[in-house]
Amino acid sequence: MLPLLTDYEKTHIAERQPLPDRYLGLSDADMDRRIAAAKAALGSRLVILGHHYQRDEVIKFADFTGDSYRLAQQIARRPRAEFIVFCGVHFMAESADVLCAPHQQVILPDLAAGCSMADMADIEQLEICWDDLHRAGPGGPRGTASPAVIPVTYINSSAAIKAFCGANGGVVCTSSNAEATLRWAWQRGQQILFLPDQHLGRNTAFRMGVPLDEMVVWDPDEIGGGVDPDARARARIVLWKGHCSVHTRFTVRQIESLRAQHPGIRVIVHPEVPLDVVQAADDSGSTEYIIKTVTNSPAGSVWAVGTEIHLVSRLARQVAPERTVLSLDQFGCLCSTMFRVSPNHLLWTLDGLLDGVVHNRITVPDARKYWTKIALDRMLTIS
Repeated sequence: MLPLLTDYEKTHIAERQPLPDRYLGLSDADMDRRIAAAKAALGSRLVILGHHYQRDEVIKFADFTGDSYRLAQQIARRPRAEFIVFCGVHFMAESADVLCAPHQQVILPDLAAGCSMADMADIEQLEICWDDLHRAGPGGPRGTASPAVIPVTYINSSAAIKAFCGANGGVVCTSSNAEATLRWAWQRGQQILFLPDQHLGRNTAFRMGVPLDEMVVWDPDEIGGGVDPDARARARIVLWKGHCSVHTRFTVRQIESLRAQHPGIRVIVHPEVPLDVVQAADDSGSTEYIIKTVTNSPAGSVWAVGTEIHLVSRLARQVAPERTVLSLDQFGCLCSTMFRVSPNHLLWTLDGLLDGVVHNRITVPDARKYWTKIALDRMLTIS
């Protein structure tokens, strides 16, 4: 039996932590000077990881930047580091703790930096769903045997969900290897349970040729997932009712508006957006894919990018003046939980380390860590 959720995971740390007054009201110049000095003093004992969606004031101090799993992998490149400060969100720090060496400690500068998508998949609800799927059998309620259901979770999920998948023959995926992961899972079972992001699952399966009538959405707040039993039995993939609050802001109307304003514009979106947005765009892919595609495009190209605004703005600066990069959402599309990691929190964290105090260490229980690593290692074999 896997361990239950911790109190933290059940409450999701809804409120931000108060910082000591001396960390408030600092000028940008003073903040930068003090962070740089603390980082230099810690030297090889420290590695700072910065997610693509992090604000510029923080990510400029990162030793490595990237998406969540790529960052967790960078830990192996700094084996001497005692402290891993992850400027991202909670599930990312958990993955880092699973993959780091025993002597390393993972720190999240602000415990309120969570992920609304990850919070939409609760382990108790998943266990109920799992039991329901196996009771139904391959012919729905009339079935006499359970179909082979393979659980697949997007990396944007808690360690509890990853561990469940690992313990039940499943795997973790990223947005870049989702198609290969689904193929891997269908080779092992008749049906996939994909969580927590229904859009990534739907977009990937549809691109692979799975018709929409062979997909169902499981609502964990409804009895039986709110799914017709016969439809559930026919489904090749059961999609958990979860989503990214950032990427579901993008719409077909936004694409149409920018195409009218900029004839010849290319539109590229993250696969966490709804299906109709992917179909209206010219291309879709992970954050790393978006960066590579836009960066390698011909000079003079004009792009509308459907993902978090900090990545879009940074990409626009990197490729300028040879290319024009616009946000698909003209009002900006901010990941508010990622934004909670401030330079103030980073400075407080580093000062604590200099004083021998570790603030906000993230630890995954050993039993959960074991199965989470199994699920992550399986993902690596697919990649």
